[in-house]
Amino acid sequence: MRKHIFFFFSIFLPLAATAATAGDAPEKQVKQGWSLSALPCASYSTDLGFQYGAFGDVYHYGNGDTYPDPLHKFSWEASHYTQGRSRFFLAYDSKYLVPKMRINLSATYVDDPLYSLYGYNGAATVYDDAHPEYYYMNRDMLRLLADFQGQIIPGLQWVGGVSFWNFKTGTVKEKFGYDPAATLYSAYRASGLIEDNEAAGGNRLEVKGGLVYDTRDIEAAPNKGIWAELYLNASPDLGDSYKYAKLSAHWRQYLRIPLGWIKAGDPVFAYHLAYQGTVAGEVPYYMQQNINFLVLRQMISEGLGSYNTLRGTYANRMIGDAYAWANAELRVKLVQFKLFRQFFYIAANPFFDCGAIVQPYRAERMAASAQTIASAKAAGYSDALRFVKDQSRMFIYTAGLGMKLAWNENFILSAEVAHNFKEGLGRPLWISLGTSYSF
Repeated sequence: MRKHIFFFFSIFLPLAATAATAGDAPEKQVKQGWSLSALPCASYSTDLGFQYGAFGDVYHYGNGDTYPDPLHKFSWEASHYTQGRSRFFLAYDSKYLVPKMRINLSATYVDDPLYSLYGYNGAATVYDDAHPEYYYMNRDMLRLLADFQGQIIPGLQWVGGVSFWNFKTGTVKEKFGYDPAATLYSAYRASGLIEDNEAAGGNRLEVKGGLVYDTRDIEAAPNKGIWAELYLNASPDLGDSYKYAKLSAHWRQYLRIPLGWIKAGDPVFAYHLAYQGTVAGEVPYYMQQNINFLVLRQMISEGLGSYNTLRGTYANRMIGDAYAWANAELRVKLVQFKLFRQFFYIAANPFFDCGAIVQPYRAERMAASAQTIASAKAAGYSDALRFVKDQSRMFIYTAGLGMKLAWNENFILSAEVAHNFKEGLGRPLWISLGTSYSF
């Protein structure tokens, strides 16, 4: 984690020093042509080892008429961890390639030999932080996304799309020195919580349709406007007996606070209300952790946790059949400046997140397992099913502070720290370094 902090502030502090000597903030100008943002992936994890590689964005602004929105945006990452994980990502985003239509295309491949399966239904699965190896499993994921938005009237768009997923899952590989049989994955296989026809993964095809209402002035970091989405993802039976439909709803609003005396710009209060739930059918376990977003801000968003949902919570720690959550933060620009003909600003964002699983996943089967019965008795429950339902619906809340470094108002470096107030669901001090605001 210290490697993360050093990397971020080795960039952040020299720019801040330049800004401090720049005097009044420069007059905002228009960016034209191509702009490349590229940074090394340099981090360390005790579970995964050192990460190396590169990531960034490529923007094309044309003659600048659409600035700060680009005509075309390409995002990419290629990285590897010394203990095995590899990530490859390529995405394209444009509102101008086809008139009155937005196109989002992406391809993602993640080879993750130490993927964490924390179990179903959040706190209903007790987490032992003294034995993180118990939660390891092997997972490879290939994801192809194609989403389209077309204008109905100004501000209101239809959305349609298709996505293809391929998962390969199984026990953790013996070369890492862990006993594959002594894992939660193996326990779930033995108890039937992971069924035979899904244990090795599988293919999924999802078709998407819905509506989007968007009045933001700037997409990457709005000063005002509303960004709301309502859409359905449906998946047919591909021969494994699973078919389902999931409903996703998001309401995001950005409210400028007109102080007038901050040279870098007025603060913005931003909030996000969200719901995602299965409304028909049954979802295979390897798809249940996926959180759907029309526009990806991070490569992966899984479970009610980590950067895109409840900051300060372990990624994919909260896996259920339906989720509800909220995010709120105050975005305060501290200073803006120009360096090497590029435009920058530095901002802080104190935040508060909260949410819960509102519909548990495979609760009856989970309540019948010996592990859950023992956990229920230890918690004073005589009814294991009631234990599962109560614990899964536990209200989670976190709080923290972030710092942002924005480059040409689109490429945004982010450092955030948070605390989860519910023990066993996140580290006392959670740190995330990446790009973009979370919503």
